[in-house]
Amino acid sequence: MRAFYSDHFVLPLPEGHKFPMAKYSRLRERILAEGVIAPEDLIEAPLAALEDLLLVHEPGYVHAVTTGTVPHDIQRRIGFPWSPEMVERSRRSVGATIAAARAALDDGAAANLAGGTHHAFADRGEGFCVFNDVAVAARVLQRDHHASRIAIVDLDVHQGNGTAAIFSGDPSVFTFSMHGEKNFPFKKEVSDLDVPLADGTADDEYLTLLRTHLDDVLNRHQPDFVFYLAGADPFEGDRLGRLTMTIEGLQRRDEIVIEACTKADLPVAISMSGGYASDIDAIVTIHANTIRTACSTFVS
Repeated sequence: MRAFYSDHFVLPLPEGHKFPMAKYSRLRERILAEGVIAPEDLIEAPLAALEDLLLVHEPGYVHAVTTGTVPHDIQRRIGFPWSPEMVERSRRSVGATIAAARAALDDGAAANLAGGTHHAFADRGEGFCVFNDVAVAARVLQRDHHASRIAIVDLDVHQGNGTAAIFSGDPSVFTFSMHGEKNFPFKKEVSDLDVPLADGTADDEYLTLLRTHLDDVLNRHQPDFVFYLAGADPFEGDRLGRLTMTIEGLQRRDEIVIEACTKADLPVAISMSGGYASDIDAIVTIHANTIRTACSTFVS
């Protein structure tokens, strides 16, 4: 299995900013050190082409991002100050998911060691998301005739509101989101299937709901490709999550999704998505377990 990274394109952040950027480089180091991924299978993320971004995002917004003319209110909603590094990292994060999707067609599974920028809409970004990597990658697969029916399994603790809005009314892409009912974004969009979770939801309830609804998604939609957003933020120690899942429960979540894709003979592209625990090592462990599960499942 191949994994694509863009963590060395560091974003300059405001003083006291809490976004845990260190998790990305530490994840790459961890999976190499533990032999989860062979060095030759860890690949620098390519830069997403502008024509690929324009499959999803409005030309005016793409131009504003690339030229540093994003309106102040949209820049504030994104949460990052504009910089050339922000543009490059955002484009490479999308490029990593596109590359992972293409690799998964051959390997069965592949991963972006970042990504999951599901709060980005066609005309704007928000919530630390500039461009919507999964939406762009889905449109690239469809444009290039590699997939026609796509399922997006979004298990970040926050609803993928940008993704839901982008694919609203499009029967070729099924959006499935399990997320905190009272968590950000406070104005939810409508996915094809939303499963709102009460504060404090723990392993057993979460995994039971996942098994039930994932089977329903795959059976109802009959996709030929799956994108999986494997957020670390349902973790009980996450500062922004409000759920109480354990590291073991999150690993079991990964097994359920990846085994379902394997059983259905569906290629899957994985993005890491959110994770905001004060204990960065816990976030890295959760993400590394996702990669380890995918590697072991698709090798065995």
